[in-house]
Amino acid sequence: MSEFQQYTKEQEEQEAPFDSKLIPVMREAVLTVQMVLYRTLKENMATRFADWPADKQGLLAGAVVNNLFGVEALDPGVTEFARAHRQLVEDELHSLAENCENLIPFLTDALRMQTICDNQENIHSLGCLLMARELGILREDRALPLPSTFMLSVRNLAAAHGIIEKVEAAPPPEDPPA
Repeated sequence: MSEFQQYTKEQEEQEAPFDSKLIPVMREAVLTVQMVLYRTLKENMATRFADWPADKQGLLAGAVVNNLFGVEALDPGVTEFARAHRQLVEDELHSLAENCENLIPFLTDALRMQTICDNQENIHSLGCLLMARELGILREDRALPLPSTFMLSVRNLAAAHGIIEKVEAAPPPEDPPA
């Protein structure tokens, strides 16, 4: 048994099952990380593939995100693009560690949370983690965050990327006059 398999087995044994109400919230956080990755890739590709039309850059970014997270594209155009440009998608996946270095902790956490949610729904998605490991974007030494910590970090990430508005903490209540 590899270190990774041992780690995931131990992690699975330590974790209590998620509350079924938590799974949709966790999935939304994972989708938010996917949106940030998509936007980051599109910005990066706008420079590297400047001679391409923006819609083609978007198709490539979408194909990379869908491939990494093991999801089917909602847009059939993305699926067609991915099939027609399989090697390019693979090349982009292999360059994620370099091109999206600042997102690696979020990608690690999102892929792990997705796998946990999938496991709760009897969906096998360990392959996404294994692929991320091979691509050099799974930080196995990173502790698995609690769901609330993950959601908060994703919220801050989304705010930093302009997807949602930053929520400011409320000021402390004033002391009533004595």
